[in-house]
Amino acid sequence: MKQNVFEILSNTALTDSVYKMILTGDTSDITNCGQFVNIQLEGMFLRRPISVCDYDEKTLTLVYKVVGKGTEAMSKMESGTKLDILTGLGNGYDLSSAGDKPVLLGGGVGVPPMYNLAKKLSAMGKEVNVILGFNTAAEIFYEEEFKALGCSVTVTTVDGSYGLKGFVTNALEKLDYTYFYTCGPEPMLKAVHKASKTSGQMSFEERMGCGFGACMGCSCKTLTGYKRICKEGPVMKKEEILWEA
Repeated sequence: MKQNVFEILSNTALTDSVYKMILTGDTSDITNCGQFVNIQLEGMFLRRPISVCDYDEKTLTLVYKVVGKGTEAMSKMESGTKLDILTGLGNGYDLSSAGDKPVLLGGGVGVPPMYNLAKKLSAMGKEVNVILGFNTAAEIFYEEEFKALGCSVTVTTVDGSYGLKGFVTNALEKLDYTYFYTCGPEPMLKAVHKASKTSGQMSFEERMGCGFGACMGCSCKTLTGYKRICKEGPVMKKEEILWEA
């Protein structure tokens, strides 16, 4: 974990409520796709955890949804604004288990961490299928960005206004794949856990206090005891997860 000051290069709307922020700064502590950062916002006690969408040696890309005062404040920030950010948080995805034909499933704001994962798997020569799940056509983002990586992309919408009508699991059942990676709301993760035909890894969305394991506020029960989403997670293997009844 490292504390750094980043400067906003751009902050643009992708949909009515989803924004893409590109920042420049020291990204050396970000070592894996699926990690997150924690942002200090003026006048707010708790930092805001945001998944890393993409990164390189000099830039950090965050795609976030406006859901409260913190993210609303972020959406109004202009280029040149400086932010205090903790980087290198969370464990990220293990790419060694992917096999030749991994499938990536992102639901809503669970889509962003799938992007850097797809980029790395594609660079490894994998045949990457991506399933993006949204409620309506108006909420869709990053479809073309995944296609530009060479991925096969399926979009599902609950109301059927675009792509396949239904949920990501409706698309999953039609695919042949060697392993899965996913991120999204808990009901979606539960459904993927039940519907998946292989092993896989799931990234959990959770409200966090500190973001680095000190407060124990985001603990969850697993087969090997309680684990902290922010520290031992947010990524966990399918086989270790215990779902509440």
